[in-house]
Amino acid sequence: MTLGVGIIGCGNISAAYLRLAPLFRGIEVRAVADLSAAAAEARATEFGVRAETVEGLLAAKDIDIVVNLTIPAAHFAVSKAILEAGKHVYSEKPFVLSLEEGADLKHIADTNGLRIGSAPDTFLGGAHQQARALIDDGTVGQVTSGTAFVMSHGMEHWHPNPDFFFLPGAGPVLDIGPYYVTNLIQLLGPVKRVVALTSTPSKTRTISSDPRKGETIPVETPTTIHALLDFASGAVITMATSWDVWGHGHKPMELYGTEASLDVPDPNFFGGDLILTEGRAPARKVEPWDHPFGKANQDVRANYRTAGLADMAIAIAEHRPHRCSMELALHAVEVMTGILKSGETGSFVKMTTTCSRPAALDPAAARDLLA
Repeated sequence: MTLGVGIIGCGNISAAYLRLAPLFRGIEVRAVADLSAAAAEARATEFGVRAETVEGLLAAKDIDIVVNLTIPAAHFAVSKAILEAGKHVYSEKPFVLSLEEGADLKHIADTNGLRIGSAPDTFLGGAHQQARALIDDGTVGQVTSGTAFVMSHGMEHWHPNPDFFFLPGAGPVLDIGPYYVTNLIQLLGPVKRVVALTSTPSKTRTISSDPRKGETIPVETPTTIHALLDFASGAVITMATSWDVWGHGHKPMELYGTEASLDVPDPNFFGGDLILTEGRAPARKVEPWDHPFGKANQDVRANYRTAGLADMAIAIAEHRPHRCSMELALHAVEVMTGILKSGETGSFVKMTTTCSRPAALDPAAARDLLA
């Protein structure tokens, strides 16, 4: 069974979804919509789908799942409209900005027998699933601690319209953090509590990318955040996210276990090298397993965005849980908003949500998602 997919939001990221969706079975992108009719027409022409108004797409009988690619501040309202139209929703991250919004969407979905899914799906990549296997088979032992670093100097240097990155609902924690937090949850399980220090060193940013080069924009959310994540499993992870760093030497993610240490590649991407240090033996590169979502398909990178969307569509047909679930996404949102709240209050923030680790995606299961 193939489910018809519509996309609301025809900005930069929509091209990736439209380009990569044909790799997967179970889904077919049929229409796009945007508040800008010109943007929708341009994407429709580029990828051979039809352009709709938002209202027209929500009413379309051949659309079963709508992908919400609007800005974070609009995610809740747009996803709510999608669910109220009787369609499943798959949202870009973060899918909501508060637990209250998540509970509202969950109620509508449950009442109407609909599914909610959310990016990121990069944790389904070959490298991250192999890291999961090394933890699950005992190679690493019990993970006791680790680090996660995502630091750069912001988006104003390359993005044509970087304003929303520096407003509430974005910043490095809610924009890039979902990749790291979601991967940590799939590797280690749910988080119990968090504590953090946050700062906003610059109150404005100057755009250095075209077409708005030289324009100054406000910064209304913390851009440097140092946090501790206390996992229910007993692991304690130090996570630093910042858009105030020109350069650094930290690895994206390291996990320290009772039997080995494991360097995990950037969770923003599907592939990369795993480095394992077992006991006192020298560190070694782990031989990559034959996982389809670890193979380079975009220059030198592996990019299989829409894997999570395809898994959700197939899960609907197979009446099983999907991996990029609402429960996983909402727990990640609480972790990230808890970090920001802790930065404001100076106190530990206990989690009120939890989730199960999503089912592992081994090479055979990944191949089953491909067209």
